[in-house]
Amino acid sequence: MYNSYSPQLNIAANAALLAGKSIMRFYSRLETLKVMSKGFNDYVSEADQEAEKIITEALMKAYPQYKITAEESGSNDVKSEYEWFIDPLDGTTNFIHGIPQFAVSIGLCKDKVPILGVVYDPFKNELFCAEKGKGALMNEKKIRVAKCSSIKKAVFGTGIPYRKKDHSGVYIETLRTLMDARCGSIRRLGAAALDLSYVASGRLDGFWEFNLKPWDIAAGSIIVSEAGGHISDINGNENYLETGNVLAANINLHEDVIEKLQKNLI
Repeated sequence: MYNSYSPQLNIAANAALLAGKSIMRFYSRLETLKVMSKGFNDYVSEADQEAEKIITEALMKAYPQYKITAEESGSNDVKSEYEWFIDPLDGTTNFIHGIPQFAVSIGLCKDKVPILGVVYDPFKNELFCAEKGKGALMNEKKIRVAKCSSIKKAVFGTGIPYRKKDHSGVYIETLRTLMDARCGSIRRLGAAALDLSYVASGRLDGFWEFNLKPWDIAAGSIIVSEAGGHISDINGNENYLETGNVLAANINLHEDVIEKLQKNLI
């Protein structure tokens, strides 16, 4: 599929495509879809479970020596410097409500640092991928972050931390900071992996969200980086996989947002 990219990326991309086909079969019959609650406003469907099975089987067959951490089934007991992070259906709430904004997300980390990622939107048939040092692609075409450096002209994506009240205060302050800076616009699309991919491809100028999990971020973060963007937590630190707090944009916009946030949040 991608001759200049590693076998790992090609296997992940093929797994994402297969999972996407399965997801779309379930999407065509949502009225009979089985949906279970994992907690407050947190759902899993049989589409998630089947897609995760497809992905984990493909990755375990190709790389049994790698650790796997997946949203629904958790982690296997393999010890390795390499670890796959899998979200088989990012945007489950959108999916079960028939909103066509969801994706498969597969990221590979080495020593907890993302080295490749695949995000596949099966509804639009858009495959975003990247590998460290090799750039980022969407359907085999190079992508780059937007050049917008003005908050007043920037379109941001975000996610609202409705599941954890302890993040609501800092989120509201972050939102207020951008609104006070008269940012161009803010969108809440409901699938963080796609939001990050949209930053990478220039559809969004920036994105921020709190309380994400590694499987939400791992793939999208390397796609942003390889598309010329910058990703950190809201304090500008690189431990976003650990904290789950993410800000992504091109470098100039990123620095401007960080500067304004630090003035208002500290």
